[in-house]
Amino acid sequence: MSDAAQPSAAEVRAAAEAVKAALDRHLDAVERRSGEGDPAVYAAFNELAAAAEVYDELLYDAYDEVTPFEIPGDDRLPAYAGPEEPSALSVLIRRDYVVVEPQRLLSQAQRIADLDPDIDTGNDRQGGGAAAGESVHTALGVIFGEFEADEIASRHKEFGLEEGDSTLWVVAAEEPPEPGEWLSAPFDQADPHMVVCRFDMSSVFDEELEDEGLEDEDELEVLEPGS
Repeated sequence: MSDAAQPSAAEVRAAAEAVKAALDRHLDAVERRSGEGDPAVYAAFNELAAAAEVYDELLYDAYDEVTPFEIPGDDRLPAYAGPEEPSALSVLIRRDYVVVEPQRLLSQAQRIADLDPDIDTGNDRQGGGAAAGESVHTALGVIFGEFEADEIASRHKEFGLEEGDSTLWVVAAEEPPEPGEWLSAPFDQADPHMVVCRFDMSSVFDEELEDEGLEDEDELEVLEPGS
């Protein structure tokens, strides 16, 4: 137990009272729920989880004790609140990578630049090829400027990259946006209440499959609204 910035007994007590209040709100929401995927239940669950986490942290910091329960995280989407018949949609994709072999990345970027000396390396040097393999920042710009995202995903090892988590959200819309309307803030449309479906991939799913004795390498985590 650290002696630095320990919470007071009053702070721990207040956190405990917050958990009690969150429990009451959660039970009330469950008793009044309108059906499966009720957004009020979803919100009350998250509030209870947050309150319990705060209490657990303060209890440990103040008394070196922990609670006997753990509220699991909820990765379900909230209830769908978009149009019943969407006339437009957005596909939002995120893929994470780790640069595990910087030299391979630099070499590949340099090779591409040597084949095309006029390639844009993001600097003012004449003859961009000479600078392409000098830094990871420049090399990433060359690689992602030369190849489409799907091709990089399928060939990431060639570029010294290792895959992390990835997700794809299909987001409904009432009508298509005006051309150029969202380019300055493209991810502001990531409203969980408008998601029709999403597809997640993560190494944690592989670990879960191994724990369950499953060996299907093609297993894909698919989360539907309210699932």
